[in-house]
Amino acid sequence: MSDQARPITDRELNVRIFQGAEVPRVLWQPRMEPWYAWHEQFGSLPECFKGMSLLEVYDELGQSMRYIHYYTGMPDPVRRSYTEKVRVRHSPLPDGDVLTITETPHGELVQQTRQTVDRTWRTIGFPVKKPEDLKALAWLLERTRYTFDAEKLRRGSEFIGERGEPQFWVPKSPYQALCQSWMKLHDFIYALADAPGEVEQVMEAIDRTYDALYEDIIASGQAKIINFGENIHDSLLSPAYFERYLVPWYEKRSGQLRSAGIYTHVHIDGYFKSLLPHLAGLPFDGLEALTPLPQGDVSLEEMKDHIGDKVLLDGIPAVYFLPHYPLEELARCVERLVELFHPRLVLGISDELPEGVDESGIEKVRWVSDYCRRAA
Repeated sequence: MSDQARPITDRELNVRIFQGAEVPRVLWQPRMEPWYAWHEQFGSLPECFKGMSLLEVYDELGQSMRYIHYYTGMPDPVRRSYTEKVRVRHSPLPDGDVLTITETPHGELVQQTRQTVDRTWRTIGFPVKKPEDLKALAWLLERTRYTFDAEKLRRGSEFIGERGEPQFWVPKSPYQALCQSWMKLHDFIYALADAPGEVEQVMEAIDRTYDALYEDIIASGQAKIINFGENIHDSLLSPAYFERYLVPWYEKRSGQLRSAGIYTHVHIDGYFKSLLPHLAGLPFDGLEALTPLPQGDVSLEEMKDHIGDKVLLDGIPAVYFLPHYPLEELARCVERLVELFHPRLVLGISDELPEGVDESGIEKVRWVSDYCRRAA
């Protein structure tokens, strides 16, 4: 079969959307991996999926895949390591929680984690609790390095196959890393107000730990589309902080990748109305997980008016797949998304299919699959 007669694969279509090339159909790329993992773990998969692997479910529904290591069992190609001088110990607590204690010359950093019912570990006590702990964190960061394993991306690429362009995410910006991973938001905001110099020095140290990672990614020549897994939400920052701390970092790191021919997109979920004026000017090719009403705080039309020519990834509010929303409401949303954003659209769920979705919700997923096969 000639290239002209051969149907375009989802993987090819995925890249063409970012290239701004002509595309023959709508790409449907929902993230169902957490939903599948939950129901597979608890033996509650619908009868139509009994005995099926994750990939078989995707194929049965006619869907594209995005991430190689998100609830798939495949390894993350991004690795964090410490030098030999770093001493870390784990101390189980009687209630099942675990303390992770990192020793530094400036005191211990203690993180408390708890395992949820689906065997996911969540942080409930952050390592940095007060400005004085920043010295300990700075010491640790000087002995931290992130690297990229091209072999793991290759394995992930084989796993996904032609279902989509295999993607992964890079670690969070220094601001987001501090307020989501190292500190409780309340403590971080007070530290930024009370000791801005010390906090900014730590931000610079976090950024330096990424140098080797970005060099490795570019040198590998394998990655085509990369996500900045920021999880931006209005409650985490003000527009002023966004302009001061995040945009310059995005320009540096996304610019570094884009100069090497790698497309980038950023994960913005939750409420984002205050950031609308900034979206079109962000140095990314796409915006992932922008969530409209009734789940988010903006309309589809406001999104269209503010993202310029960027690719929209996702767009369907996840709540529409729950039982109390009729198919007709989902259908109107899907049709409007396609009308407004196609062909600069990777249609998906903002930001993933809820674990509580039942068989009626799966029928809605099938409806979207069928619609995308018909839509031009």
